Amino acid sequence: MSEIPNIPLAERMRPQCFDEYVGQSHLVAPGAVLRTMIDSGNLSSFILWGPPGVGKTSLARIIANRLERQFFSLSAINSGVKDVREVIEKSKNQRFFNQKSPILFIDEIHRFSKAQQDSLLGAVENGTVTLIGATTENPSFEVISPLLSRCQVYVLKSLTINELQRLLERIIKEDVYLKTRKFEVRDTEALFRFSGGDARKLINIIDIIVGTYGVADTVVVSNEVVAERLQENIALYDKNGEQHYDIISAFIKSMRGSDPNAAVYYLARMLVGGEDPLFIARRMMILASEDIGMANPNALLLANTCFDAVHKIGMPEARIILSQTAVYLATSPKSNASYMAIETAAALVAETGDLSVPLHLRNAPTRLMKELGYHKDYKYAHDYVGNFVDLEYMPEKVAGTPLYIPADNPKEKSIRDWLRTLWKKYGY
Repeated sequence: MSEIPNIPLAERMRPQCFDEYVGQSHLVAPGAVLRTMIDSGNLSSFILWGPPGVGKTSLARIIANRLERQFFSLSAINSGVKDVREVIEKSKNQRFFNQKSPILFIDEIHRFSKAQQDSLLGAVENGTVTLIGATTENPSFEVISPLLSRCQVYVLKSLTINELQRLLERIIKEDVYLKTRKFEVRDTEALFRFSGGDARKLINIIDIIVGTYGVADTVVVSNEVVAERLQENIALYDKNGEQHYDIISAFIKSMRGSDPNAAVYYLARMLVGGEDPLFIARRMMILASEDIGMANPNALLLANTCFDAVHKIGMPEARIILSQTAVYLATSPKSNASYMAIETAAALVAETGDLSVPLHLRNAPTRLMKELGYHKDYKYAHDYVGNFVDLEYMPEKVAGTPLYIPADNPKEKSIRDWLRTLWKKYGY
């Protein structure tokens, strides 16, 4: 076979059985936990959690083939409640007698809104379908509790160097087209480094490199060739990679720089490009504390509410809430004082080690502890005027060390004035 196939290499190399599947031996090797359940034939619903390109979709298909189950596949990016209900209805109508329930595979299940996830509950609970969900995000945060409680979670890992090597060898030796080509693999450090444990990236890189050689040429795989070809084909290699990080960086820096126009522009770039709205909402929660903090404590509350709302309603309506929150954060006064406080405190702890807690602050649940002076001389702040008493709370060695330094904004100026009346030793 000399003609280049129309089917992409990634699809041609999709494993059809466990013998062809590379990686995740902790789950699918003979005797491993997931493999044992599969071999028993008693499949229960579960969620596959792991980074992109580690074989979540392939694993679901292999399981369906091995158990001879009907297989339905939905992507949370472009499927809604209507699609879920149609699959459930088909499953009900096509089941006869003791036939096992079909497998419903939902890719990127973390992108389903609460309503979409709710629509799955009944079918999963009564066994109309066996759910296999795939997610790159922690299901504890992204999957509703009633659904999560009905599913086992299996964690998939990035491929190791040895596993990437096995995959490379399989691609060259077994692909219907590439096995007719001549290969010279000189070194693989750059190939595996750019792949980053992602099987799909490895396959895409090989596809790019092969495409730069003539049919009669020997395909050379080396560090120099990989770096050169990827530089020329960066959009083909990872259209969401570098640009993904550049745009989210510009989005965060625009809000930090108090420019709502730029913030909304980069927000639109991400949404139009298919970025996960929950990823954007999480980043705004971090910014609300790291870059606004005590200058406007309501910023974190709004960012958290934004995340909850986006999770509940999904796209496209979520774009409105994301925009409102981005504008609010961009136009809020800025302070990184809380962020700097914990960074400074962590550095102080690393420098000074485990200093003893002052005796008067220690708990004294036993008589011996009381006899040793635990809790002695502690003063209860509410017994004093203004609910304050001058007491040493820091370990003796670092007493008087200021860690939180209020920034220069109206809210924190008032905080500084108040702290100055309480704590002379911190130099406020």
